[in-house]
Parts: sequence; C-alpha cells; structure tokens
Amino acid sequence: MLWERDEVLGTATAAGEAARAGNGRWIRVTGALPGMGRTALLDEVVRRQTADGMRVKHARGAPEEAAFPYGLVRRLLTEDIGGVPFGTPTGHSEQWLYHRLVTQLARLATERPVLLAVDDLHHADEPSRHWIGYLARRIAELPVLLVTTTCEGYTDPPALAADTGTSAELRPLSAPAVVRIARAAGLSTQETTTCIEAGAGNPALVRALVADLRDGPSSRSSLAPERSRYRETITGWIRGLPDPRSRHACLALAVAAGGETASGLSDRDTGLCPARPAPGSPSMGHRLGTLLRHPLAREAVLAAAEPEELAVLHTRVAQVLAEEGAPATAVAARLLYVDRPGEAWMVRSLEEAADETLRAGRPDESAGYLRHALSGPLAPDRRAGLAMRLGALELPGNVTAGIRWLYTGLELHTDLRERASAASALSAGLVAGRDPDAALRILRQVGRAADNDDELVHVLQALGALVSSHEAEAWRDAVSALRALAPVAPPTIEPLVCGLITEYEAGAGLCSAAEAVARVERRLEAPVDQRLRTAWLGSAATLLQWADRLEEARALAARCLPSSPIPPDLTDMGLQCLLSVRAEAALWAGEFGRVIDENVAWVELSAGQGVRLPHLAAMVALARSEIGARAEAWEAVTVTEPSGADTSWEWNELGYARARLHEADGDWRAALEGHLACGAGQSARDFVSPVATPWRSGAAFALARLGRREEARELAEEELRHARLWGTGRTIGRALRAQAAALGGRLALESLTEAAELLGSAPAPVELVETLVDLGRARLDAGNGRKGRDTLREAHAVALRLAAQKSGARRLLDLTEEALRRGGARKTNNGQALTAAERRVAELAAAGHTNARISSSLCLTRRTVEMHLTNAYRKLRIARRTQLVAVLAREAGPVNE
Repeated sequence: MLWERDEVLGTATAAGEAARAGNGRWIRVTGALPGMGRTALLDEVVRRQTADGMRVKHARGAPEEAAFPYGLVRRLLTEDIGGVPFGTPTGHSEQWLYHRLVTQLARLATERPVLLAVDDLHHADEPSRHWIGYLARRIAELPVLLVTTTCEGYTDPPALAADTGTSAELRPLSAPAVVRIARAAGLSTQETTTCIEAGAGNPALVRALVADLRDGPSSRSSLAPERSRYRETITGWIRGLPDPRSRHACLALAVAAGGETASGLSDRDTGLCPARPAPGSPSMGHRLGTLLRHPLAREAVLAAAEPEELAVLHTRVAQVLAEEGAPATAVAARLLYVDRPGEAWMVRSLEEAADETLRAGRPDESAGYLRHALSGPLAPDRRAGLAMRLGALELPGNVTAGIRWLYTGLELHTDLRERASAASALSAGLVAGRDPDAALRILRQVGRAADNDDELVHVLQALGALVSSHEAEAWRDAVSALRALAPVAPPTIEPLVCGLITEYEAGAGLCSAAEAVARVERRLEAPVDQRLRTAWLGSAATLLQWADRLEEARALAARCLPSSPIPPDLTDMGLQCLLSVRAEAALWAGEFGRVIDENVAWVELSAGQGVRLPHLAAMVALARSEIGARAEAWEAVTVTEPSGADTSWEWNELGYARARLHEADGDWRAALEGHLACGAGQSARDFVSPVATPWRSGAAFALARLGRREEARELAEEELRHARLWGTGRTIGRALRAQAAALGGRLALESLTEAAELLGSAPAPVELVETLVDLGRARLDAGNGRKGRDTLREAHAVALRLAAQKSGARRLLDLTEEALRRGGARKTNNGQALTAAERRVAELAAAGHTNARISSSLCLTRRTVEMHLTNAYRKLRIARRTQLVAVLAREAGPVNE
C-alpha cells in the first residue's frame, strides 16, 4: 500500500492522458534517500497506465552495468528497435543514433501509446542517460510517457526540458501516517514513537522497524532486535555506494552526529569528510542528516564500517572536541573506540572524564574510562596511579577485581612513600573484602622496607593498629604497641595513637565518656599527618558518638565523606569508620529513613561480588525493623556471613542486630542466644562497655521474659556498673530499664523513673520511648493511673515526632498506641504531654524572652532552661522558637504535674 503518494500519482495520471492524446510528457520521480518508495510508485504507475491501454517498456539501471554504453537503452528498446550499438559513437554518429532511436520509438508509439518506465536512472550508463535527456526534449509530439526514478546524490541527472515534463519529489511520510502503519501492526505507543523518530518518514525504514518490533523487542536499551531489518537496510545503502569517498562521508557524519556535543560538529570543517560535495549537490551522507539524529540510525550506518575506519574517525572527532574545549566526557566517549590510546592527551582526557563521571555519581562509567586508559602504553608510575584509582572504583561492586588492581598499583610503585600509600589503600580494600589478616601482612611487609624512615614506620604502625581493630588478637597487640609509641610519637601522629588507645580503653571500661571527649577535644585542632587525617577523624567521631555527642560526630563525618552522589573511597580506612559513625549516629537519633537511604546500597552490594560491610548491614536492619519492615530487616542481616577467621567487631554488631530482630519476633530464646554470642565476641576483644552493643541488657530482657529473673538481674546490674562508669544518659538509662525488667515491683518503678529522667535529656529518642512505655505501665500497675497515662501520652508524643520523619517509626508508634489502649488512655495532642516546668519555659520563650532572662525569672540554670526547651520542641514536633506561639495556642490543655 502506498501512503501519501496521491499527488504524484495524480500527476502521472494526467501526464498519461496527455501522452495518449499525442502530447508526450516526462516525469522524474526523485527521493532524497533510498527507500522512499520510488520503485513501488513506478510499479503503480505502470499498473494504471497498462490498464488504460499503454504499451509498457520497463528497464532498471544497475550499478554493475554502468560502464556498458547504452546498456539501459538496449534493455528498454531492443525487442522492438534494433541497431543499438555496444560502443559509444561520437560527433555526427551519436546525433544520428539519437535521432534514429527517437524515430523508431515514434513509429512504435503510433501503433499504441508507449510508457517508458525507467527505474534507478542514477545507476544507468552515461550514454543512456544522455539519450533519455535527448528524448525528453523531443517527446512533446509523441504518444509517449517517460517516467524515471532517481535517488539524489549518486550521479548528475540528465537535463530534461522543463516545458515537456515535471519532477516530483517523494516527501517523507507524515507522523500520522506512520502511526496508522504502526497501530495496524499492533505496536505499542513507545514502539510507534520509535518508528516515527528512527524511521524519519522513510517508508522502507518504517516497514523494517515495524517488522522488527512486531517480532518482539530485545532487552537492550534500543528497541531494535539483535537481527534487525532496519540495520540491514541502512547498512546495505552505505555498502552499495559506488564512491568510496561518499561512503566515508556517511561514516564520518554518523560518528560526528553521535555524542553530547554533536550539535553542529558535522557541519563544520573538521577534516572528517575529505570529499565534501559541491554546493547544491549534497552527498548521501549529508542527506542522512535528520535520520542520523537517532542512535539506531547511527548504529546502522556505523555497522557498515571496519573497526580501523571507526578508530580513525573517532580519534579525529575526539581531537577536534579536545581542541575546542568540549567536556572531557564527550572527548573520552570517542576515545573508547580507539584501541590502546597511547597519546598523552588521550590518557589525560580519559582521566578527566573519569573525574567528571565520578563527581556525577557514576562510578561504573568512571571505571570504564580508567580501564580504557590503562589499555594503552603508559609509564610504570602513571600506570600504577591509574591502577590504584581503578581499584578504588571497582572495589565496592567487585572486591576481587578491585583488589587485583590495587595489588597491581602496589607492585608498580617503586618510590617507598608511594608504596606505603598504595599499601594503605590495599589494606583498606582487603578489610572491606573481609580479609584483615592479608591487610596486616601487606602493611608489615612495606613497613619492614621503611626501616630507615622512622616517620613512615610510625604512620604505618598507626594505620596497622586501625586495621587490627578488625582482628581480636591483633587488636590487643596493636594497643600494647601504641602505648609504647604514645610517649615518643611525633605530634602529627600522636592524635590517632591517642584516639585508638582511647577507643580500646572506652570499650574495656577503663575511661569515662567525659575523659574520652576531653582527649578528643584537646586534639581536634592539632595538626595531623595528612596520611592519617581521615583515620584520626574517624576515631574522634567514634568516641564522640559513643559519648552521645551525635551532632559533633556527624559533623566530623560530613567534613570528610563526599556529598551525594559521589561514593566514598573505601580504600581509605578512615572513611570506612566515618561511614559507620554516620549510620549509627543517625540510628541513635531516630532518623531511620536516613539510615536506610544512605546505606542500603552497601547492603545490596554484599549480596553479589561487592564489599561486605556488616556494621552497615546491621544499621540498615535495625532501621528497617523500626519502620515496621521486619522481612526486609532480616534480609539485611542474612545477606552476608563471616568466613574463615574473620573476628572483626563488625560481626558482633551484626549478631547484636540479629538478636534484636529475634526480640521483635518474640523469639526470646533465639534472642538470648544471639546476645550471649555477641557478648562472647566482644569479650574476646576486651570490649565490656555497653556503649556499642548493649548485649547484657538485651540478654536480661530475654531472661526476664523466659522467667529467669535472677540471671537477668545479674546481667543488668553488671551492665549498669559499666554504664555508670561510662556516664552517658543513654547507656545508664538503657541499663536501668533492663534492671527494672529483672526486678519488677517498686524497685522497677524507681529504676524506670531514673532512666526516664536521664534519657529525657539525652539524644536517645528510641530508648526514651521504650522507657516511658515501661514506666507508664509500671505506674498503672502501681495504681497511679493518672501519672501512668500521662507518661504513656508523653511516650506517644515522642513516637509521633519520630514517625513524622521520612519512613516513619512504626514499631515505636505501635508500641505506644498499644500501651495507651491497654492503659485506658486516649491519645492526646503533643502539647498536652508537656510538664508544667516545660510549659512555663516554653510560654516565656514564646513571649520573646531570651534564655538568660528565663533563667533569671524562674531561678533556673541556663542548662536547665535549654533542656526544658529541647524537650518541649521534641514533644511539640517543632524546630524553631518562632513556632511556639501558634503551637502552644493550638495545644492548650492540662499539663502534667
């Protein structure tokens, strides 16, 4: 079926009527590209004119016979007109031959009007084309209709007399026509759009696309199947071009048209097309312009090229783009087609592109550029640097590949300090791949070679100690060595030495939170060796987090960790520590959605060949449990398991998370076993403090549920002793709650009251809600219904504040609502949970009083005023002082005494 060709067919019909009346006419049907339907239209003209009684003489030009003089004329007229020569006459002989052929054609036409149908005239031999032009000038008085088809850009068309005929150009199909064709074939909207855009209105290409897509699209990004009629059609056109220079121009324009900076590149004199056509005579390549905007068309054109041709073209395009200051990614995208890029500017462009894509959060693409840069000839030091960078990028998604590149970088470096830096990166990668023993061996090996450089030896010793924290036995030895080093450590190394010793002492119950914070604060502004900077800040942030200085800990993490979407470099042990701090601090602050958003990708990598970061998996699991996604929480803790002799503290964190999930499931025996296993792992590291994994309180709750209250009391009191030594509200309050669960009765009420007071001034909203619920229930059980219900309402207000954040706090909300139902209390507005003291302070602040003035008016310390305001903000779910007036008015009601 011919679409949108009625106008041309109407012209042919009128010309046929004139020819049958003795007024011969010619029509030249042209198409800018092959596939426009010239042959189909000519066949339809032949069918109609035959039906109207014309004698048809049909011939088609063939490129294989273009060198045979009068080959087309012989095929057209030999049956009825003889004497067509096989050579090329000249001068009078040629004129006599032209005249004789026209005369004989006239005689033939007197018997019956003749239609001369010549397809692909552009492929005909030159003498035949000249004769066609001669005939057109003498056709006016003959009952002859001459219809030819040509494709522009192949050969110069013969000059035809304007007064005896007309040219008709076949236009591209309109979008509505393509839609009708595609819909008739049952294609989807997306597939129909592909037909419109990639077909560019060319009937042959539209039919090919429809056939391809009707057979079913592949899973590739393009909608063309692997064996594509569309691609074969375009490739056939390009390979069929008779002039190699035209073919080269098509390939060059396809290369130039692709990419983010292609606009206008193909129109500039870049040296890509050595044979640019004369004005007014565009080549095949230039007529492909609109079509080449679509990637499927470019892919099809380039499929006709040999690899070495494409390499040359892409190299030239890359060079032009680099000289014009195009983005590095645009240059590098071309260089990916160049085998073994060896020139300096090529490697530099690939490196810059790797930087650009990494900043844009596309590490896989960045790794691809570096991998290609490494495929070329490079100096050893240059290759070593690129190998280290590639290893860091490969590591998260493929530990094995990342470690191999890091080993390569280490082996290629010859400078001792560069080797030390490479060893540090490799050891961090090995830790992320759960092989701390190998990491320590690498550092020791490089350290032995640095005997003559005391500073470097100390740096490697400090880094080795950080790595040793992932191996229980080695950690003890490392701390002993650090204590020996501390008195003589250089000032730029001492902060990390002190930080690691303090971490050990904090875990071993040998120092308080106040002492740990004091040590950190004295050193935060001290100069630190750049090689140890992130390691020191990671240690400092860990101690601040344990001390419940969450905002300060998170600030240190934010100072070093890159902003999204740039991924952190896991070949930096300090950044690994800071990732853990950021995640746990957010969990402790009740920001469960943030924990998941920032860390779920690391958990997903653990399921494949990527890094295994058990601590982050534990944080994600606990956050998921808090938002009510228990099935997903279990997935996070089962995606990775310890292997070999890996005794990292991270597995203890994961074990603690599993025990908590068993608690949530009500499986108290499994929870008890999990907590005790976590405790055994921590004890092997001399970590007795409840600051990180309060396994004793967890075990105490489980034992109490199982009716083993005496064992529960012993564990709870042991945790309470360690918690009071550490001295933060979170640890003490949590231990007191466990003690209450073990004791029951009046003693439990006292423990819970103290716990609630401590947790109320600590950044521990989760523990506060849990403690307030227990306290409210205890007060109800003791017969103090009003206070019990008010306490439950306060717990519900805190839970509501947490639930208002992204992803919510489903577990705590369910816990408080169930407690309120069982306690016979109605859920209340948040403001009604304010104590009298909190409301007095809040009302004065709403009236415009400063903290100093409120302190003076109420005879309170500044710290107490700040505490009351903090609690009021939390309960009212507001963030600014200016919100107090409206909220207090809206929430007016009785207060808790």
